[in-house]
Amino acid sequence: QVQLVESGGGLVQPGGSLRLSCAASGFTFSSYRMSWYRQAPGKERDLVATITSGGNSKSYVGFVKGRFTISRDNSKNTVYLQMNSLNAEDTAVYYCNAKSQLGPYEYWGQGTQVTVSS
Repeated sequence: QVQLVESGGGLVQPGGSLRLSCAASGFTFSSYRMSWYRQAPGKERDLVATITSGGNSKSYVGFVKGRFTISRDNSKNTVYLQMNSLNAEDTAVYYCNAKSQLGPYEYWGQGTQVTVSS
C-alpha cells in the first residue's frame, strides 16, 4: 500500500521557520522524483520545489527561492522541506508528491497545514 505521510506543519510567527517531512512507503522511493506543492484557501495547488530521485538536482519556484530548501534521505524514504523567513503568504496546506521517473505513477500525501500568523 502506497503511503505519503506529511508532518511538521503548524502555526509559526512571521519570520519563523518550519521543517516539513514526508515519509514514503509502498513504492521504490529512490526511483521517484519528489516534490512539494501547496494550496492556499481558494487557490489552485502550486508547485513549490522538486528534487530528483538521486537528490542531485533541485528546483524551486520564484517565490520561495533563497528561503526554502528541499532535501531527501533515500535511506529513510523521506523528503524534507526546510522553510525559513516565513510570511503570511506562505500559509497553505503543503502536499508531498511522488512521480516515477520510470513510468506513469504518481502519488500524493494528505497534506499538512502551515499557518503563518502573529
